[in-house]
Amino acid sequence: MASTAPFAKFEWMIAWRYIRAKRAEGGVSIMTWISLIGVTLAVFALIATLAVRSGFRAEFVDTILGSNAHVTVYQQTAIAGTNQVIRTILEYEALADNLAEIDGVIRAAPLVRGQVIANRTNRNAGIEVYGIALEDLKTIPRIANPITSLGSIDRFNDGIAIGSGVARELGTIVGDRIKVISPNGVRTAMGTSPRTNAYEIVYIFTAGRYDIDRTRVYMPLSEAQSFFNRDGLVDEIEVMVADPDAIDDVLPDILTVGGAGTLIWTWRDSAGSFLRALSVEDNVMFVILSILVLIASMNIISGLIMLVKNKGRDIGILRTMGLTEGSILRIFFICGAGIGTFGTILGVIFGCLFAIYIDTIFSFVNYVAGGGVWDPSIRGIYELPAQLRLRDVISSVTLSLGLSWIVTIFPARRAARMNPVEALRYE
Repeated sequence: MASTAPFAKFEWMIAWRYIRAKRAEGGVSIMTWISLIGVTLAVFALIATLAVRSGFRAEFVDTILGSNAHVTVYQQTAIAGTNQVIRTILEYEALADNLAEIDGVIRAAPLVRGQVIANRTNRNAGIEVYGIALEDLKTIPRIANPITSLGSIDRFNDGIAIGSGVARELGTIVGDRIKVISPNGVRTAMGTSPRTNAYEIVYIFTAGRYDIDRTRVYMPLSEAQSFFNRDGLVDEIEVMVADPDAIDDVLPDILTVGGAGTLIWTWRDSAGSFLRALSVEDNVMFVILSILVLIASMNIISGLIMLVKNKGRDIGILRTMGLTEGSILRIFFICGAGIGTFGTILGVIFGCLFAIYIDTIFSFVNYVAGGGVWDPSIRGIYELPAQLRLRDVISSVTLSLGLSWIVTIFPARRAARMNPVEALRYE
């Protein structure tokens, strides 16, 4: 018996005929559609979930790195003869210059920080004031972004810059004046009286994080030093590095330059636990959705087993006509693998379209639901992000094709090993 080349044209033709056969012809078209839809939905769900998780992580990290210090440098000094410790920096300009010269550091900015109350008419809001120089404020990507801001950052020395959430809470716009009230104000013979100053809003920024936009206010460094009784002092130095992921490489140099009593706090210290939780959740979601893909692939086995049973007579005839076991195996393998492959392709298309047009889709869902679907005060960011990564798509395709092709082998082998005599005995 002459052997045929694997996956010959006639094998594809027979497999295609079996896939599209109607129920009346002994086919299982309904099971074929169920298997196809199952694989498509499983791959779509996997890609869409991975894209949203990647987008959420990227957006969260970007808002952290784009509006916060990568490394915050403090100094702790003990007062001689007492048990008191101060955490202000005296010679901050020289220290900032030395930190900026470290290889990998792109900026070192002295800061004064304080928590106060903002007031306008009958509205109040708790805010955190950052005293910073104008040239340093312009280097913070998420704050100095002209696309998402109002007013002029160049007029910063004439007033203050506030987050869009603060502006919304106080009902203010650029040009309005607000009162900033500090409980730790002027020290008098009668005790400490609150300090109150009025400032013009010259700039309103949107950093993309609800907690930042809702609480943060920037004030000129010299004014903040006067307001918080920090004359000639700063509370900390904000350090930005070229590669935040390699932050550990520059920490030894920062500690060396800072000298004795230097304390540091990195962006990973503040957000590390959340990022680790995201990583664990990503792995768990991938495993759960992989099980979903496996279940969808199992439908292919059910359909092929029914197909083999219904096509027993055809298998016997094909074997008596000279087809080898290998040809029969490949015919039914093409049937199952074709369903899995086509379903995977559809799932990839729908999943990629979902990630690309997620803003439009989410806006429609929010409109149908009457709004309020996404609460930034809970989730921290203003919209549902999605980042389509080639690695996620490839892993989803590999998983789906691998499972659908592997599970197809078992019913295909059963068909190949069917005895043609037994298949035709009762025909």
